[in-house]
Amino acid sequence: MGLKLFHETGYSSILMPGETRVGLHPGWLVLAASLWTGFAANVALWRAMAGTAGALGPALATGLLVAGSTAALLSLLGWRKTLKPAAILVLLAAGLVAASIWSKALPVDASLLSQKPSSLVVPSWASFLRWQVLAALAGLGLVPAIWVWRAHLRRLPAGQQLGVNVLGLSAGLAAAAAGAYLLGDVPL
Repeated sequence: MGLKLFHETGYSSILMPGETRVGLHPGWLVLAASLWTGFAANVALWRAMAGTAGALGPALATGLLVAGSTAALLSLLGWRKTLKPAAILVLLAAGLVAASIWSKALPVDASLLSQKPSSLVVPSWASFLRWQVLAALAGLGLVPAIWVWRAHLRRLPAGQQLGVNVLGLSAGLAAAAAGAYLLGDVPL
């Protein structure tokens, strides 16, 4: 019979050194949520790829502009208590806007900016009865929001988290500026 020197209780402390290495880096979450809102929830890109409306170049530039802006916003809110709620809110809003634009068959051009914000965010009540709108809401907003909610994020020391946030903000602003330049909105 062997002598047991240590007894495993199954209790793990939050102060264990391995806890900082477990989980997803917050920068990857910002990148994934930004790319999802910029490209997966981009109605202009899907329409251009289907060949129904618009060109692929402006749709990709719009996706770059949206992804960069989202990365900048999430990097500002990239702290431990605010990152997940902000990312969930952004993903759900992107899903709602994409479903609304798709269900109302709105053109994705400069005339879209003249629409009321409430008409862009909320699809008509009758469109909620169609399975396509519900599938778009679930696929573009709800599923990624659930993934973010369940993701275990790595805790970083405050100085390192600030550095990651500044890097993400800088990269997001650079991507947004590149997208705006490609769209022709920013003269150099």
